[in-house]
Amino acid sequence: MVAFRYIVELVVLLRIYGGVAVNARQIVWAHQATYASVMDDPFVRQTGEHGLDLLYNMHLAEADAAFNRIETRYPEHPIGPFLHSLIIWWQILPDLQDESHDKDFYAAMKEVIKRSNGLLKKDKNDFDAMFFKGAALGFRGRLRSNRGKWFKAAKDGKEALDYIFRISAHDTTNADYQFGQGVYDYFAEMTPKKYPVAKPVMLFFPKGNRERGLRELERTATEGHFIRTEATYFLLQIFLLYEPDYAKSLMYVRRLRAWYPDNPFFHALEGRVYARWGRWEESTPVYAMFLERYYAGEVGYSASLAEQALYYLGRGEMAGRRYETAARYFLQLDSLSALGKDDTYFRVLGTLRLGMTEDALGRRPAAVDHYRAVLKMKDFAGAHELARRYRKTPYRG
Repeated sequence: MVAFRYIVELVVLLRIYGGVAVNARQIVWAHQATYASVMDDPFVRQTGEHGLDLLYNMHLAEADAAFNRIETRYPEHPIGPFLHSLIIWWQILPDLQDESHDKDFYAAMKEVIKRSNGLLKKDKNDFDAMFFKGAALGFRGRLRSNRGKWFKAAKDGKEALDYIFRISAHDTTNADYQFGQGVYDYFAEMTPKKYPVAKPVMLFFPKGNRERGLRELERTATEGHFIRTEATYFLLQIFLLYEPDYAKSLMYVRRLRAWYPDNPFFHALEGRVYARWGRWEESTPVYAMFLERYYAGEVGYSASLAEQALYYLGRGEMAGRRYETAARYFLQLDSLSALGKDDTYFRVLGTLRLGMTEDALGRRPAAVDHYRAVLKMKDFAGAHELARRYRKTPYRG
């Protein structure tokens, strides 16, 4: 099932960031100038880029106002509801456990698809329609995969993928437009290598090219405008998860943090990069600042991300054999997680680590209680195996 999720994610991601292409045909809007695409309109480019910068910095109301100006200019075009859907997406992303925004997000995607279909009925080669419909299908598929709706997600991804090569090949001079090809080239080669069970599925897709994919992603990250942030994020994920490289991960996460210092998702990722390589002296102040902003109620600083911060703060204290302090962080994590309904990744591992700290402090009965609690939770990252081991033989630190 995990491997299938990655296959679905691959198909979906290929279209989410499949690139924007501009055709030679002219789209004429009443009361507006003539442009090959709405994205050729200097007003849309300037306002859209400004709105995206506001969005990534979690200034959601201001971003929404910028996107409203674009929709007012093109009231029947799918660009309006698509841009507004990004506001909802960034309310979802910092806390994927919260499904309260799902209904609004799906409704926005439905409107994008509806408007795109209207344009496609008039012209099956309408590139704006294909781009926004494909992007809507991609985002919808991504959320569906996060919600475990694998087959619906795969269906969205497959339909979206039908557009990717035709659109991304249309204009090779624009760095933004090559992002989709870069994503495809990299993951089409690397996914079956990392997840061999995906090999039979990938036989139905064109071959990828890792080196070319990385070149195109780096090009978009450095030369792009609308999609530079996504390209940088993808490069960060590649060197954090697929091809672990501390120096490159740090370079890309620092770039994101410099661009968007108020983005909680990127803030947490900075701490994650340090923690990934056990750089606890660097991760601790990052996560400590994150918690300050969480408790201050800043936008997007969610309980879900705060769980991560508390977990890695505890890990850092354990690495320094400061077990009492570590235990306090894991207890805070347990209290925070108790507010939610489900066993989360960090709640489970935090409970396991709490047992380990109790063992290290010589409080064996409390440690055993925590190991038993872990065995009643969902199993993440081998937590059950470790809980059984330490219930039998105490953790010594």
